[in-house]
Amino acid sequence: MKRISVFSVLNYVLMGLLAFICLVPLLNVLAMSLSSQSEIVKGNVFLWPQDFTLDSYRVILGETAFLKSFAVSIVRVFVGTILSTVFTVLMAYPLSKSEWHLPGRNLVMFVIIFVMLFNAGLVPAYLLIRSLGLLKNYLVLILPFLLPVFNVIVVMNFIRMLPHDLEEAATVDGADFFTILTQVIVPLSKPAIVTVSLFTAVMFWNDYFTGLIYLDIGKYPLQTYLYTMNVNRDITNLEQALLLQNVNDKTLLSAQMFVALIPVLIVYPFLQKHFVKGIVLGAVKG
Repeated sequence: MKRISVFSVLNYVLMGLLAFICLVPLLNVLAMSLSSQSEIVKGNVFLWPQDFTLDSYRVILGETAFLKSFAVSIVRVFVGTILSTVFTVLMAYPLSKSEWHLPGRNLVMFVIIFVMLFNAGLVPAYLLIRSLGLLKNYLVLILPFLLPVFNVIVVMNFIRMLPHDLEEAATVDGADFFTILTQVIVPLSKPAIVTVSLFTAVMFWNDYFTGLIYLDIGKYPLQTYLYTMNVNRDITNLEQALLLQNVNDKTLLSAQMFVALIPVLIVYPFLQKHFVKGIVLGAVKG
């Protein structure tokens, strides 16, 4: 029978304690979203719902604007993540080469690092978006985010760690650069690609500010809609008005947070293995 060391026991206890500490705020928010406002005002809600009710979720889901904004976010995440990942890989692969193989590579790296650390600010960005005709256009939710520099660096570093003999062997067999990229590099770089894809998807899903400053209310993605719904809520519907009498800001905010977290909570467990491996390996070499 295998003996368990004292260190392993302490390690498991510590990890379990840290996991519980991380879960407590989420459980508290979930309990608040499922409790009546009277119980919340009394301070009776901690980790378990009191006077269970779904009124806060009915308020959110009962508005047609919510369904439209949810669809906008789903399309944004799906299309934006695919396009961003493709552009990231296409840029990371040549930058993984040395200056001898790609003249000017160091200059390009300096430029992309510089723009990652410094930016012109909101006003020049707004003027640029306006000059490109992207104001009040759904494309503004995707195009400005197609090439995250951090993602390029992660994938580039991962590719540089792959054995160069594989590319040389493929070249000897007559493969061109595109064939090497699609048939050799991409399959071997799956952990890093999955990692940056998850980064990008979460970024697209959580971003609210872009829609707030560039789009009309009717075109808002989900996060922007949830951010502004307390101000712009439509209460012309009698049923909605009655529901609003049974909830308060805390219950609505808690429900909004969980609605926004659901897609990430569903996807992340399936990608966790690749996510951790890609971050570790992609950050080793610069």
